[in-house]
Amino acid sequence: MDRHIRFDALRNMRDLGGYATDDGRRVVPRRLFRADGLGKLRPGTADWDRFLALGIGTVIDLRHGWEVDRQGRVPEHPSFAYHNLSIEHRPYDQPALGPEVEPGPYLAERYMEVAEDGTKEIREALELISDAAVSGTPLVFHCASGKDRTGEMAALVLSLLGVPEPVVVEDFTLTELATGALLADWRARNGGRSPDWPGYGRAPAAVMRLFLAALKAKYGSVEGYVSDALELDAQVLTATLRAHLLEPVPTSWPALTYRPAVPADAPLLVRLRDTAALRQLARGIDQWKPGEKDEAHFVTRMREGEVWLAYAGDDLAGAWELWWDDPAAWGPRPPEAGYIHRLMTMPHTAPPAAGRALLAEAESRIAAAGRSHARLDCLSSNPRLRAYYEAAGYTAVGEQPVKTDGTGSPYAVTLMEKRLRD
Repeated sequence: MDRHIRFDALRNMRDLGGYATDDGRRVVPRRLFRADGLGKLRPGTADWDRFLALGIGTVIDLRHGWEVDRQGRVPEHPSFAYHNLSIEHRPYDQPALGPEVEPGPYLAERYMEVAEDGTKEIREALELISDAAVSGTPLVFHCASGKDRTGEMAALVLSLLGVPEPVVVEDFTLTELATGALLADWRARNGGRSPDWPGYGRAPAAVMRLFLAALKAKYGSVEGYVSDALELDAQVLTATLRAHLLEPVPTSWPALTYRPAVPADAPLLVRLRDTAALRQLARGIDQWKPGEKDEAHFVTRMREGEVWLAYAGDDLAGAWELWWDDPAAWGPRPPEAGYIHRLMTMPHTAPPAAGRALLAEAESRIAAAGRSHARLDCLSSNPRLRAYYEAAGYTAVGEQPVKTDGTGSPYAVTLMEKRLRD
């Protein structure tokens, strides 16, 4: 359901396909991948079979040569060509940084150093990506954790393809879904101790926002950087990438199907919710935070109410919670309503207007239970979400200025309801 491709040894291998572009197309799936250190792969394992099954013809290793010597490179195989292009010329020791170092400004400055030091290697990498695109051959680029050098390269390519900046930022932040595993691996390599820097393995949205802002301030645009710093014909490169790595958005989608969640689905729901939280933060919506809801939360909601999953074919498209009372937001009420919470969709696997379809399905469950109203709340500081629900027939009927869910400070919500029957 998410972009991470499951491997036993790899923590952060992702498909860049499926992202929508400004011109109404999308990146072709299974053609462009980003990853953490592929030297962890071993021939004769299930991981190696999974990797070869992707049909990758080009591997770009963005690490320093000494990192390759120390950590190993992807095993040789006749199906792909290997290129080591170290785009970072001034190495730095992230785990040893002090807790006072703020990830956003610090890493954005390092990314600008890479952008200006590594012009030769970045140019070669983009030329390899263009060649692979023309040949129709899948390509992967990677570094050690698949976050910084890999994230910078992904941002350049996605920007050239016309993916909107908030989505570029979102793609960067998805490393947060792998942070726990990256930290565990670091501790295992270092005698069980933790990095000194709390920012190790983290990918906050501010990093990519600040880097892209700095790049545009100096060069005007990503295309300007490609032309002026890399000395490539940005117009030709962009046209080539878009001609071979973009496709029309599908005009037909599998019909949505629904099933009630069971406790075994709790990890899936946590990951879906964390992904949705990262998407919000990438767009400057300070509402959900990754890690706020654990598996126990969803199991409790299944026991005390209902949790539903939506699928488009075999792909998870979204989910929602249905409560039968909500005193924290609405106070004590007679049993006249169902309360919809955590309506979530996955944009790259859900058909258009999936959110409205999930909302309608939840309303049908409420009506089937003999209740006359659907109710929900949205953050008072999020007018776009309020407008979304108003367009779906909901009316604002009040404010709750001090709602709390037990995980943080109280916050204000707008109370909204829709009459389903008289």
